[in-house]
Amino acid sequence: MTPERAGRLCDTGARRPVSRSSGAVSQSRGVKTSATPADRVRGPMKTARTRLGVPVIALLTLAGCTTSHGQPSPGTTTTASQPTAPQPVSASPDQSPASSPASIVPTSPAPVSSSTPVTSPAVTAITTSVQLPVALSRVVAVAVGGTVVVVGGLNAKQVTTAQTLVFDPSAQSIRAAGQLPVAVHDAGAGVIGGQGLVVGGGSAASTNVVQAVHADGTTALVGKLPEVRSDDSVAVTGNVLYVAGGYDGTRELPGVLATTDGIMFHQVGQLGETVRYGAAYASPTSVWVFGGEHHGVAIADIQRVDTSGGLSSVVGTFPHPLAHATVAVVGGQVLILGGTDGHNPQNTIYAFDPLTGSVRVVGSLPEYVSDAATVVVGETVYVIGGNALTAEQTIAATTSIVAVKIAPVAAVAGVQGSPAAMFDGKLLIADRGNNRLLLVDPAGTIQWSFPNSAAPAPPSGFFFPDDAFFTNHGTGILSNQEGNNTIVEISYPAGKSLWSYGHPGVAGATPGYLHEPDDAYKLADGRVIVADANNCRVLIISPQSQPVGQIGTTGTCVHHPPTSLGYPNGDTPLQNGNVLISETTGSWISEYTLSGALVWTVHLPLVYPSDPQQIGPDTYIVADYAKPGAIVEFNRAGHILWEYRVPSGHGMLDHPSLAEVLPSGLICVNDDYRHRVVLIDPKTNTIVWQYGVDDVSGTAPGLLNTPDGFDLLAPDGTTPTHPWTG
Repeated sequence: MTPERAGRLCDTGARRPVSRSSGAVSQSRGVKTSATPADRVRGPMKTARTRLGVPVIALLTLAGCTTSHGQPSPGTTTTASQPTAPQPVSASPDQSPASSPASIVPTSPAPVSSSTPVTSPAVTAITTSVQLPVALSRVVAVAVGGTVVVVGGLNAKQVTTAQTLVFDPSAQSIRAAGQLPVAVHDAGAGVIGGQGLVVGGGSAASTNVVQAVHADGTTALVGKLPEVRSDDSVAVTGNVLYVAGGYDGTRELPGVLATTDGIMFHQVGQLGETVRYGAAYASPTSVWVFGGEHHGVAIADIQRVDTSGGLSSVVGTFPHPLAHATVAVVGGQVLILGGTDGHNPQNTIYAFDPLTGSVRVVGSLPEYVSDAATVVVGETVYVIGGNALTAEQTIAATTSIVAVKIAPVAAVAGVQGSPAAMFDGKLLIADRGNNRLLLVDPAGTIQWSFPNSAAPAPPSGFFFPDDAFFTNHGTGILSNQEGNNTIVEISYPAGKSLWSYGHPGVAGATPGYLHEPDDAYKLADGRVIVADANNCRVLIISPQSQPVGQIGTTGTCVHHPPTSLGYPNGDTPLQNGNVLISETTGSWISEYTLSGALVWTVHLPLVYPSDPQQIGPDTYIVADYAKPGAIVEFNRAGHILWEYRVPSGHGMLDHPSLAEVLPSGLICVNDDYRHRVVLIDPKTNTIVWQYGVDDVSGTAPGLLNTPDGFDLLAPDGTTPTHPWTG
């Protein structure tokens, strides 16, 4: 339905904060919100037929209108503990799942020997080089004859489109093809009898049309549903297409329908809990509906409908509410991808076991995205378009096409030379996109992770850990949750919550509130300093959680020292007791006293200076958060003393956010959007160590997702890169 009908059919326009086998496809809907000025954007945030030897194929989901309850806003995200590599699950259960609700199964990775690289299957995700010609959400896609046809949806202006696009995965090309007879978004889609079907959906109102889609992108009207239905979920098994849930413009629809031709439909059961925007999967005996919205509220339930008897039951739950997600079957696994928890788009990839009704985390998408289309070609899931969370925690339609595969990943670091020569101690990584912290040794073995089964996330949540630094001689960790507007301190290694500041998911400027906190450090006297970026200030907070100092003027976002700061994103404590501040508006770096007096300021020719550090009496290092990104050494006069900037290939950096010189002389760098942490030898300007796989995101050992912070803990419990902090 169109945004003009938002009050009745779709509540769109809200600001922020934010097949396989028989061919099933998922669909999506969403709201584009306006972003903050371009100079504040940190870059992208960081989704046919299968050849499984199983009789089932399932597909997907559906699109739908975003209600006022589903408008993304910053909020706490429930995070599962470190998952193991995925294990195959049956796609064709011969018995019903347990009737009691099941939830995610947390486990921890086993250490990996540094001498013998070990590979294990992992769900990996990579953004492809090909993109949609225009941003789309609430779109569907079908795989017909080895090609993918992307159909309908909402464009960035919230206008329903009739356009079809033909995407050729083998050639990595996409082209405009044809037009639907009836423009729709919020439809369901699947493939039966070699023909793609787009079922229901709507524009100004819900519709009952069923439209055929062919491999060349041409379309035709073929039938009608018994009633109008949008926001529906579609799943396919064999030559049967099921339609579950949805909305008729007035009420949620409980009926589950079946068809073998898109013309004749009959009801096979009813949902016990009516939903819109669910995700669906089918086997020969059952239809499962994952989450969705019930009366405008996202739910966590997994429902099963017995298609032979029509009985419905709740067989499991997600760890938090989930709606607007998608489903695909690949490599013997039923995957649920993305979605929203009712506040924020998600990037989690779950695997579902039909025998037990349980889900577990097996991977992550490179973007937080809901309302995407998914389709399977061969052994690859393509996640197409959708509504993605931006760096400012707003929601916008995306042009991305993400390839998801199950592939072997080596759970060790890539090292040129001896691992022991890289660094002495353990490297803490803020794995932002996976909502976790990892501690790895030089061989790439995971020594510790948080949250975990013994140490769950704190009450304020653990969402979007943008940075993490050791405190209290290596016995604590302070992390700013940029997307959750909080700072949390936990004990190490117990993971006990020690201190927090901010209101989870709520931005503000009054005492007790933050708006996009960045680079939180504990000072030697126990106070915490943080760049409160969107409030354009650097705050100093007492151990009693009271603001006791400030640099900059709240809400005045221009570089005008010492009065105001232009979107500060770095506030590094210096050995002399002062603080080094980076401002992204205008690319300024300045030294201030804690009382707010300016010591010096310099403009650098960078796109986006990020997290400067002092490495000598008049020598500093800073990351240029861009693509290609750079690492730059400079002095207070603004002279560039050394630079690492590689335009392409393995050595290219994509939005590096932090660079520090380690005691070994190597430079450690977060390479955020290539999903890796690397060590660069400044003598040869080459990468000599890395944790993570180039351009591949995931949760398995050896994989990261948008790592945005790190710290080094020496064997004696000291922090060599900031020994003077608390």
